[in-house]
Parts: sequence; structure tokens; C-alpha cells
Amino acid sequence: MLFPDYRGRRVRASEGLRRMVRETRLTTDNLIYPLFAVSGKNVAEPIDALPGVYHYSVDNMVKASKEAFDAGIPAVIVFGIPDKKDPLGTQAYAKNGIVQKAVSEIKNKVPELVVITDVCLCQYTDHGHCGVVEKGVIDNDSSLDLLARTALSHVKAGADMVAPSDMMDGRVAEIRGLLDEEGFYETPIMSYAAKYCSSFYGPFREAAHSAPKFGDRRTYQMDPANIREAIREVTMDVEEGADIIMVKPALPYLDVISQVANEIDLPIAAYNVSGEYSMIKAAAKMGWLDGTKAMMEALTSIRRAGADMILTYFAMEAAEVLNKG
Repeated sequence: MLFPDYRGRRVRASEGLRRMVRETRLTTDNLIYPLFAVSGKNVAEPIDALPGVYHYSVDNMVKASKEAFDAGIPAVIVFGIPDKKDPLGTQAYAKNGIVQKAVSEIKNKVPELVVITDVCLCQYTDHGHCGVVEKGVIDNDSSLDLLARTALSHVKAGADMVAPSDMMDGRVAEIRGLLDEEGFYETPIMSYAAKYCSSFYGPFREAAHSAPKFGDRRTYQMDPANIREAIREVTMDVEEGADIIMVKPALPYLDVISQVANEIDLPIAAYNVSGEYSMIKAAAKMGWLDGTKAMMEALTSIRRAGADMILTYFAMEAAEVLNKG
């Protein structure tokens, strides 16, 4: 159709018309709110690189979780920062670890909230890598048992879902096998299936105190140039028993989200990561863009690409906008 027979502006003339023909819907149901747990009481420590995000002690994390649930956000994902670190990340799977305590308290006080836990070792190891280090090399296979034990400890504490983010080969099958063996066969796994070795994680590493002490994570996280590899990684995790597939980061990888959504018949998650969040916050602070409009545009683009759920530090701010209608 050509002008003047077709006039695209006809259905853009008013907000009512624009709402009627809108193709992509973003609601609070699509949001997952990341939270960082630390020890202590009444702690709400601002994270400099993530304006508006805090390290919470368990008591304040419960309050933040309740606020999220009351705002219509269905789920949180919990990250822990331990007081002690060691080569094997033992606090990751300790019965009384920081994540385990946080999960137990949140589920006790806000039982209807879906509590997801990040399953990794990087915050808990003294070397900062996501797996066991043997002679300076990240050893894939010896890491699997520890990751599975971590997931099991989270589920025993009350987690509704576990989300392995380490990118070790075979970890979804190892976790699925141990959870089933222990009777937790109904607990879903959200796999960080296509997790890229990205420069957009910088603020998170400050928040989680998880920067590697040597080398980098390119031997286990994906090369940003690859998309066919993402499909292979996703397919492997599906075959190993993943229930939800995640692509991380989101905005620089909208094409990956779209292709995964087209090829995989499972719910798709995307992580709107710390660098994506902090860039918008920084630009808004400088007056270079409207932070609220940029936030909503970014989140809508992730939905438009095919993500069913978005892990985002914007969750509470976005919920406030969405709840105003």
C-alpha cells in the first residue's frame, strides 16, 4: 500500500488509538527484581555503581521483597555476598549461608512471592571465578558437584526456582539430577543459557564483589561475536532439563533473544544487566535523556525481541510507571 491510500498516522492520532494498536505489552508480570543480600541488621547500603540499588541485610531484604510483591512484581532473584571466601566457595552451599538465610526469611514473610536464587561460585571464591580453579585453570567437571550442592541448599531453604549462571558445561543436568534425587523434581531451573563475556557487567561486579582475581571469564562465558553458538548452548540446556532459558545481557543481544525465542519452545528470560541500567541512570543524571522514558523504551524493546520475563534493576521504577496506567 502506498500513500495516499495508506496513511500510517491515522492510527497514531491519539493515545487511545495508539493503545489499541500497540503490538508489544509490558506489564509488572514480566519483571524480576534482583536483590543483594549481606550480613548484619538494618543494612541498606547504597551501591555507588548502581544508583538506587542497595546491599540489604536479611531484615531489609524482606521489606524490599514485600514492597516488590505489593507493587505487582511476581518474583525476585537473590544474590549473596558472604563474609568469608575460600578456594572452593564453601559459603555458597553452607546451610546457614547468606542466600539460604535470606530465602528462608523472604518465604516466611512473603510466601506468595516467587523467590529465585542465582547459583554460582564467583561471589564465594577467593579467586573470583565461577568454578573450581586447578593449577590456574577453571576446572569444569570438578565444579559441577559444588554447583549442584549450592542449588540444593537453596531449594532446601525454600527457593522456588534456581538459576545457574556459571556457564560450566553440564551443570543443568547435574543440578536437575540432584534435585530429582532429593525429591525436588517440581523445582524449575532457569538457566543462564546464553551468557556472554560482556563489558556490561562492571557495576554488578562492584555490587557482588565478584571480579576475578586473575585472567577473565572468556573460557566459559560466550564470545560476543557468536549467535549460532548461543543456539547450541540453549539447546543443550533444554535437553539437560532447563525449564526457562535466559539470554544475558539483553540490550546488546536483542538479536540473540529474538532468534532464541523463534527456535526454542520454552519461556525466555533476558537480563537487563547492570551496565545497561547504569548507563541510563548516568545519562539521565547529566540531563542528556529522559531517564523514565529511556527505561520504558529499553524494557519494551526487550519484550519486543521475544523475552517473556526481564530481570532488571529498574523493576520497582518500572512498576511505578506501569501501575499508574
